[in-house]
Amino acid sequence: MANVQMQFEQFNDTIRLGRFEENATLREKRDIIRRKLKANLPVVFKKYNEICPEYYFLDQGSYEMDTGTKPLDGDYDIDQGLYFLVSITEWPDPVKLKERVFEALDGHTNRVELRRSCVTVFYSCNDEPLYHVDVAVYSESSMNTDGKSYHAKGKQHSLPENRYWEVSNPQQLSDTIFDKFPGAEDRKQFRRVIRYWKRWKVVNFTAGGASAPNGIGLTLLTYYHFQPRYTDAFANKHNDLRAMRELVEVVLASFQLVYDEDEKAYVERLIVKLPIEPWNDVFDRMTARQMRTLKDKMTVLKDALVYAEGVADTRAACERLQMVFGKDFPVPEKQETASVHPPAITSSGNSA
Repeated sequence: MANVQMQFEQFNDTIRLGRFEENATLREKRDIIRRKLKANLPVVFKKYNEICPEYYFLDQGSYEMDTGTKPLDGDYDIDQGLYFLVSITEWPDPVKLKERVFEALDGHTNRVELRRSCVTVFYSCNDEPLYHVDVAVYSESSMNTDGKSYHAKGKQHSLPENRYWEVSNPQQLSDTIFDKFPGAEDRKQFRRVIRYWKRWKVVNFTAGGASAPNGIGLTLLTYYHFQPRYTDAFANKHNDLRAMRELVEVVLASFQLVYDEDEKAYVERLIVKLPIEPWNDVFDRMTARQMRTLKDKMTVLKDALVYAEGVADTRAACERLQMVFGKDFPVPEKQETASVHPPAITSSGNSA
């Protein structure tokens, strides 16, 4: 079999997007939004004869978890949590609080939107997207009698049943996910595999909407089904190809037959629930048709991984992998693969 671990690690280095403290540009863009809110929120609340509540910011999403990938289109997605020290009983309509945030940011760029789960500020240059900042609004846990933080859901003009507070704790979710793999090197492989998933998604799905699997869904699929794999467990030499291949095979076997009201038939679905409250299925907005497309594309990915693991020639393996992961997956020159490589010794033991 071909040994493509070096190529996988090069691929990871190419697509990896670090945390805010590692990237001055991202830090700068995040801080612009924070300064804008600090300047404008008191003014907006005063306009409505309200006192601006105390609040704080938290980094969240793939940047905080260090599982982000560089976008192919240059449109960086920056996630910020805005935690107000208010209870959900003080603000029974969460959209009202989001409207204050929207008003504080509106006009900052040509496009600001109040969306179901956040307020989003879009930045562009010559009509080309540069990045966007998603500000998710929360009621801070210490202000609620049950000690839980809540995420404001709903849009302007949403019906009352579509305006609600949802229990949410992004930091607890991140801790839960990564505490599963205490070994430092296993955790690094875990993060690499998540990045491979995410770049595969970008290369193989049209951007926008629910047509593509969301990032948290791919992260949770890895959380539930990933197992560290090695070519040499004693030397802590990982085998990303085998880990990814086994993961995809397990995920494909996890599709369940579920009755679909729209289709009036049983359809195959991936059901992936959060491991913490509110325990919801993160793929529930995908249609039956989108699920079929997801399974078809995952099958193509699996076939490429199986081929790469079985073929002897490293160049041939990498060419096939490049077809599913995109042009950033490196393919060695012919002279680099002229010699025959002995099969890698495979172990599935866990590192300490």
